[in-house]
Amino acid sequence: MTLFGTAGIRGPVEEVTPSLALAVGQAAGDPGTTFVVGRDGRETGPALAAAMEAGLESAGADVRRVGVVPTPALAFASRGRRGVMLTASHNPPTDNGIKLFADGVEYDSDAERAIDDRVTGEARGLAPWDEWGEAHRLEILDRYRDAVVAYVRDRFGDGSEAGSPNERPLAGLSIAVDCGNGVGSLATPQVLDRLGANVVGVNASVDGHFSARPSKPTPETLAEFSDFLAAGAFDLGLAHDGDADRLVVLGPDGDVIHEDTVLAAVAAHYTAESDVDDPVVVTTPNASARIDEQVREAGGRVERVRLGALHEGIARERGGVDTEVVFAAEPWKHIHTAFGGWIDGVASAATVAALVADAGDTAALREPVTERPYRKVSVDCPDAAKTDVMATLETDLPDRFPEAAVDTDYGVRLEFDDASWLLVRPSGTEPYVRLYAESDDVDELVDQARSVVESVVTDADPQ
Repeated sequence: MTLFGTAGIRGPVEEVTPSLALAVGQAAGDPGTTFVVGRDGRETGPALAAAMEAGLESAGADVRRVGVVPTPALAFASRGRRGVMLTASHNPPTDNGIKLFADGVEYDSDAERAIDDRVTGEARGLAPWDEWGEAHRLEILDRYRDAVVAYVRDRFGDGSEAGSPNERPLAGLSIAVDCGNGVGSLATPQVLDRLGANVVGVNASVDGHFSARPSKPTPETLAEFSDFLAAGAFDLGLAHDGDADRLVVLGPDGDVIHEDTVLAAVAAHYTAESDVDDPVVVTTPNASARIDEQVREAGGRVERVRLGALHEGIARERGGVDTEVVFAAEPWKHIHTAFGGWIDGVASAATVAALVADAGDTAALREPVTERPYRKVSVDCPDAAKTDVMATLETDLPDRFPEAAVDTDYGVRLEFDDASWLLVRPSGTEPYVRLYAESDDVDELVDQARSVVESVVTDADPQ
């Protein structure tokens, strides 16, 4: 049994139950450790939190309850200790989830494997009766919001004393924020307001049913918000998922700005502002070559790591005398390494807004980024055939495109001289092989690659 996916434990409430939370808590807790425990606004959250707390305390750990908070606020609170966030992020309200942190960083694959082994193996004994932990309430939300405001003021402010009227880098900017009835309602509008923006919150009450729209912000689920922006007089639109680790950016016309364009603009900023000889941006294989172009022009380099493992990529790239990981991101999810080691949609909202204010508008911010046509398609592939299919594609795709540079670390990624690229990788959750492509001739590239993939899948699974 494998409990952990690319973002902790997630699944239907019938699978991610209080019993499982109790078992994970007992597996994660140790005498002498302290855990902060938070949750999103789901209806199932109180029961899950109670079970998790019982598991941790009976294993000997102390608990600090932080209540209903965004995931990045829980990560912030876990610095110097451990943390558990009970959230299924952008999944529907019928799902639950468990995400573990240590010192502000998500558990790596080794730490998750140890928990998995303890939960699925022989039951772990409880701590002695007189070593069980205890719980106390910890107020963290104000401290987290203060920290985001201070971080953005430090990077984009005019040098005035913190809190003064002149220390408002978003002054004059009009922003609409669709919180999607998630816990971003508790942080993003407040942070942007303190930074000087004129903020209008949309769906900005926490509702565990996500009554206004599905938790995952997409062009389809944001259709009403897009119309609201287009009918108003806003400079910028921002949208979160249920736990506020994701950020979607929209222009004043209501159009969603491509997530890789946002990533490229933020990465270029951090690279250009760095004073080290070797600034590095860590991203994932499905991220666009437009990011590489912008970072390279700003004087840095891009390194890639598997999906869901940005923290591992950061650890891998750190250590050089003149090297610094200045930013790490996968589409929609950003780690601002100078602020903390966690994915933070609230800090991203404030940072992107400050970049728009500096540029003048969203069009000026995205203007330096070359946006080529992009497609993502799925090819049916049985789970049992994925390993053989990918092994064959490591040879067949380079044979079909001999002019491309090849990287097979995380799927098969082909890069071409004109900055076009293609990625083929197996889905981690569904019976598909995914194709991602970006090119001026994207349809032709996808059609050629798809024919290779479909042929390999047919040979591997004749049925």
